[in-house]
Amino acid sequence: MLQSRSFVKKTKKGKVLKVVREHYLRDDIYSGSPLDPECDQDAVKLSASAPHYLIVDTNIVLQQMDFLEHQAVTDVIIMSVVLEEVKHRNQSIYQRLRTLCASDTKRFFVFANENHKETYIKQDPGETPNDRNDRAIRVGTAWYAQRLPQMKIYLLTNDADNRRKALGEQLDAMSVQAYAKLRTDTPELLDLVAQFGGQDLTDDPMAVDGQSSAPVANSGNQRGAKRKRVYDEHRPMSDIQNSIKSGTYHQGALRVSRFNPFEGWVGSESVGQDILISGRIDMNRALDGDVVAVELLPESQWRGASAHLPQADAESTTGVEEEDGDDPEGGHIAQVAPGEHLDDALPQDGALGNARPTGKVVGIIKRNWRTRGYCGSLQPQEERGGRGAQGVLFCPVERRFPKIRLQTRQAATLMDKRMVVVIDSWQADSMYPAGHYVRTLGVIGDKETETEVLLIENDINTSPFSPAVHACVPPLPWSVTQADLADPNREDLRHLPICSVDPPGCKDIDDALHVRELPSGNVELGVHIADVTNFLLPMTAMDDEASIRATTCYLVQRRIDMLPKPLTEDICSLRSNVERLAFSAIWEMTQDAQVLHVRFTKSVIKSQAALTYAEAQSRIDDERLHDTLSMNLRTMNRIAKILRKQRTARGALTLASPEVKFEIDTETHDPLDVGMYQVKEANHMVEEMMLLANITVADHILKHFPAQALLRRHPVPPPRQFEPLLKAAVAAGVSINPDTSLTLAASLDEAVRPEDSYFNKLIRIMATRCMTQAVYFGSGEVDPPDYLHYGLAAPLYTHFTSPIRRYADVLVHRLLAASLGLAPLPESARDRAGVHALTDNLNTRHRNAQMAGRASVELHTLIFFKDRTIIADARITRVRANGLILFVPKYGIEGPVYLTKKESSKNQDSRSSNHVQASTTASNGTTADSQSASSSQDEFVLDEDKQMVMSKDGRRSYTVFDKAAVRISVEETFGHRRHLQLMLVDRSTLPVSEQMS
Repeated sequence: MLQSRSFVKKTKKGKVLKVVREHYLRDDIYSGSPLDPECDQDAVKLSASAPHYLIVDTNIVLQQMDFLEHQAVTDVIIMSVVLEEVKHRNQSIYQRLRTLCASDTKRFFVFANENHKETYIKQDPGETPNDRNDRAIRVGTAWYAQRLPQMKIYLLTNDADNRRKALGEQLDAMSVQAYAKLRTDTPELLDLVAQFGGQDLTDDPMAVDGQSSAPVANSGNQRGAKRKRVYDEHRPMSDIQNSIKSGTYHQGALRVSRFNPFEGWVGSESVGQDILISGRIDMNRALDGDVVAVELLPESQWRGASAHLPQADAESTTGVEEEDGDDPEGGHIAQVAPGEHLDDALPQDGALGNARPTGKVVGIIKRNWRTRGYCGSLQPQEERGGRGAQGVLFCPVERRFPKIRLQTRQAATLMDKRMVVVIDSWQADSMYPAGHYVRTLGVIGDKETETEVLLIENDINTSPFSPAVHACVPPLPWSVTQADLADPNREDLRHLPICSVDPPGCKDIDDALHVRELPSGNVELGVHIADVTNFLLPMTAMDDEASIRATTCYLVQRRIDMLPKPLTEDICSLRSNVERLAFSAIWEMTQDAQVLHVRFTKSVIKSQAALTYAEAQSRIDDERLHDTLSMNLRTMNRIAKILRKQRTARGALTLASPEVKFEIDTETHDPLDVGMYQVKEANHMVEEMMLLANITVADHILKHFPAQALLRRHPVPPPRQFEPLLKAAVAAGVSINPDTSLTLAASLDEAVRPEDSYFNKLIRIMATRCMTQAVYFGSGEVDPPDYLHYGLAAPLYTHFTSPIRRYADVLVHRLLAASLGLAPLPESARDRAGVHALTDNLNTRHRNAQMAGRASVELHTLIFFKDRTIIADARITRVRANGLILFVPKYGIEGPVYLTKKESSKNQDSRSSNHVQASTTASNGTTADSQSASSSQDEFVLDEDKQMVMSKDGRRSYTVFDKAAVRISVEETFGHRRHLQLMLVDRSTLPVSEQMS
């Protein structure tokens, strides 16, 4: 049967065209049920023994996917009109729906209602497309009810009007909440029902959207209809767009401090500096990462960033909410890495106190709510009787996010669990957003549970590789073939004295090195990189998966691979005494490391040794060893020192980061000891060789592909980012000159204190935090002067040396191969928009992997200190009006110490007279006594210019870089959050073994 559909479309040039399309209708489209005698057995997907079949509308799929994914929800019919609408509205949800449809256990069946002559309908005059689609779903439901009279067919829709019409047509229709209540066999389904404002989820079929014909009981967090407004309503999008154009509003992404969730900043090009957003009320329901519209407040209301460590929630709730404010978690310790300050939401110039542009959020332009959800636990509360749903508050582990209101029947069971929750909506009359429970992860504090939390929080893909991906991997055992050796484009380098140097336990060996003297007296240096692209081919399932994962993620005891293990640990890994395929860069250079020539080639190598850094260092240091391997290591180390000196002369920075290492119990896998990671000369040797290879390859691929090269740049930090470092340096009596990388490097070298050998490293750590983030980019995206890698003082840089664990290196290998005529340039490399999307993903995934690794270190540090209390050496890195931020070098942790009592939201107004004990030795040698410190924040005075905080009586003072001693222990607080607690103690109690040499 042939139908025709017509519609009009507007071309890019503005011409209006009428389009007529033929639409074929058939009568041989099956129902998918074995109860249908006319259904072909090959088309059967639904179960004959199911208690009922479900049909869902588009909004149920878009908004209730967590509900549909529950294992108890099976035998669901998806109309093709629903599938198409979801595809056009949300690709992420569409992919999840396709996964459900492909599952044999879920039994989701797609019915082609738009192609069946009995279920296809035309749009009536005056009928909206949405109403037409709703009617098509009802027609399909009626067809199933007539076709399968022995099976109950339920239509799930939260649209009250659609539901009323369905009931009028004698169909069984209900809201998803009503259906969940029917499922007494699975009561947890009710927890999965998403709560959206403006939807009716009651059982009343006569209700219109958002309004019921019957009064609703006020229980839990379902409060009465008349609630006092907490936040201003968001402005209409049309007003926002016009006001941004006129300069009244300013657009930017909100970034909220990880350590003070009541302060955030919005970067604005129109204002020329960051706009301070102070307090949750002025954030107006915006979350970290949301793109928002901001209205500046009158200058008389401008304020500066808080000069205090964060206290309890001082936000005025105007009497609407009765819950306590957020726990300040003042003792929270975080691994703070390069490029990040502890106060990571400070304005870019780091200034405190001074009035700055201050604004309030008036609208959300683009939400950044996580579809994967938020990890956390329930706020402790008194147990309530009854079996009904309870209104509870969920506390995310990431403090930048607000608490979330939930309805759950599992409150008692979930109280000691980590769980995942999704935000559904945030109405103006609720202090917190509303959400729904998704799943339980495990018991709070369990190492495996907390590891899963940090992986979810950082969006690390831990799902197994699909069969299609594994099908791309050569079967094991694998070995180099005669065809590989006979390949004219691949050199046989098995005779070279090649070795690798890596951390202990490394199985995914990307790189190996060799050096030898040439008859001319010059030196040949080789860097050999695993030839991953020989196995990872473009436009394959494995390549698609690798491009999405983008990087391997390294945790303390676990590695989440970018590629399947047979490749990473065997086929591609450059293990010792095994022939492997490589991509080699080989230089001829003089004895003083002046490069004369370089060439690139695919190769076959056979590494003669796989050394750890310690083993390589031992061979370098032991002058009694004169074997070829040891002598070559010394030659490479000598060349590396010259290369490093050359880079330093060009302005390369020697920075530092607080890295730690763990000694792990082989049985319990818990940390037995933790300490600073010691960098050896062997580390620097390998680093210099890798830098040389990356810089050389960057220059080569850019010459051949000036518009398609994948490079890595490190933007020059704006001068304002150095302000925290400069203020601290001045207070310490040293001079830092950040005018250029060369002047900065020279001044860092001169920043020493004879009495404190760790001072220079601490200055370098602080300098690292002033840097911008290095990023991947396509050479056609930015101007050539912006290609610079500031930290390395290199005009060009890329990543070539780790293709087993970084997808960026894979792309660079393909570019290099194409430049040598070994393979064609992939078409994807010519797609500028595609390259931009790819580099965005590379940068995001690289950052996520860094954060996950850091969180894993923090987790194992918490486990180490769980049953220990240790007094450790520390340094003051920041001063605040009510406390200090201290860095503990040995354990690589940094956190606040309060000089005044942390106040709760219940006693802030009364200024409780509780006291806290603290004693320390200040830099002037005086010992702070153990007298009680008043809880008033006014007892101490902050002198930001001198980077000092002093008690009003002058008896105690603390200055940045002062030595201190701290007692470290683990404390569990509100929301079952565990953190390391730092408390100042007298340095005389510091054990000699803990003192920094």
